[in-house]
Amino acid sequence: MPNVDLGLVAGFDFRGTLKLEEDLLRSIDTREASIALGIVVEKRKSSHPWADWSWKPVAVICNPPDDQPWSEMVSGDGYIQFHAATLQLVLHRKETEALKLNLMLDQPELYVILRNSEDLEADFPYEPHLVTASSFDAQDYTDAGDDIVEKVIMPEPIAAFVQAFVEEHHVEEEFIKRRRDRLNVEEQKFGKSPIFQTHTKH
Repeated sequence: MPNVDLGLVAGFDFRGTLKLEEDLLRSIDTREASIALGIVVEKRKSSHPWADWSWKPVAVICNPPDDQPWSEMVSGDGYIQFHAATLQLVLHRKETEALKLNLMLDQPELYVILRNSEDLEADFPYEPHLVTASSFDAQDYTDAGDDIVEKVIMPEPIAAFVQAFVEEHHVEEEFIKRRRDRLNVEEQKFGKSPIFQTHTKH
């Protein structure tokens, strides 16, 4: 099992540090590991003429409380922040390259995807759909263009968890230089047909 900085991953306080139990440490050894994160979504007064409010993921909560979806956390002048849902951050062994690149950032990131609610009469127009540490996954959702995709800060305890998973499973792929096939091309001489014929579409 890889070394984990228990100074980062043990304990829980109001700033959102993580209580990482023994079963979670053991899960790092498996091909897939997951951890529950609370998704914080901000509803803010919009200046857009066609929308009264804007919605945006702004943070995640380590060791989230057992709240009902869309529980109000804090409010201020023109905004409200909700604990919108609790989702599993899932790490897959095959995505360690993306996780490694993320950890190399000055500030590692998580990516939260909000999806339009299927209930048109719901009080909240969006539903938290996914949280991922892979920018490749986030790009796929961005390219689709149907969802809200936002990056948020990866808390240090989560970064320690991701780092431990990468150290356990990442394998550097050996770079193999492709050999080009050498073609013996005859020099075209007067009165001799070329080896390669040019095909023209009519």
